[in-house]
Amino acid sequence: MRVLFAAPGWDRWAPALQQAAPEMELLQDGDPAGFDAIIYAPGGEIEDLSPYVNARLVQSLWAGVERIVTNPTLTQPLARMVDPGLAQGMAEFCTGWAMRAHLGMDRYAQDGLWRGGLTPPLASDRNVTILGMGELGRAVAAMLRGIGFRVTGYSASGRPVEGVRVVAGDGLDQALSQAEILINLLPDTPDTRDILNARTLAQLPQGAWLINPGRGTVLEDAALLEALDRGHLGHAVLDVFRTEPLPAEHPFWTHPGVTVTPHIAAETRPETAAPVAVENIRRAMRGQPVLHLVDRTKGY
Repeated sequence: MRVLFAAPGWDRWAPALQQAAPEMELLQDGDPAGFDAIIYAPGGEIEDLSPYVNARLVQSLWAGVERIVTNPTLTQPLARMVDPGLAQGMAEFCTGWAMRAHLGMDRYAQDGLWRGGLTPPLASDRNVTILGMGELGRAVAAMLRGIGFRVTGYSASGRPVEGVRVVAGDGLDQALSQAEILINLLPDTPDTRDILNARTLAQLPQGAWLINPGRGTVLEDAALLEALDRGHLGHAVLDVFRTEPLPAEHPFWTHPGVTVTPHIAAETRPETAAPVAVENIRRAMRGQPVLHLVDRTKGY
């Protein structure tokens, strides 16, 4: 099978992909009509996908596909990347910050003051809500449940997740009202943009923490700053933003209630993602169902 690599990072990806599929001829250019599949990510040299008329699949290297589904030249089936390494990294990031919020680690300034009487509750007495219960949300929920947190999930489908109370649709306010720690992993779609706004942030309990490694478009920046300034929210950990890199003059950088991390919560790793991409291409070539096929009407 002849596969076009149309993404940045050839030197990182090519060895892992060729190791996962020795039978694959992986190329960076050639006759468009001669390719059976495309491994793709925005930012490469190829953006016009219309000449690749015989490609049976476009396999994204990104978990998020909002910058791909809007490409008007995309006519082939599109699969998003679900990388077990990325899922583990996301779970570790969210769990680390959730533990920091839960234990109140920032209370203990090294300033000579003895702050007794601030023992945190056990994880089993702490409510965490995860917005978005796809592969990443389920991985985060599993790790948090392993520690003992009470986890509620919110998703558009409301699909059940073992050990997690999942709500959908108009259950959002209820899920937020219990979220002492709120983790956003929703995709960027017309239905999710600005879903965390002044009204919905006000549903969170007093002092709640927000952890957002999902999408920056889900959050109204001004509404978050207002909720922090009036003391309703305790802290926000933000890894994703509407504009990246986050401009140096953005108030998030200097706000005492915000921790900025530079979109490092989780990364697609070639060594764990290459087998996923290869398996999907093999499925497409055999006429079998493709894993993680994107529903373009939903945008993910």
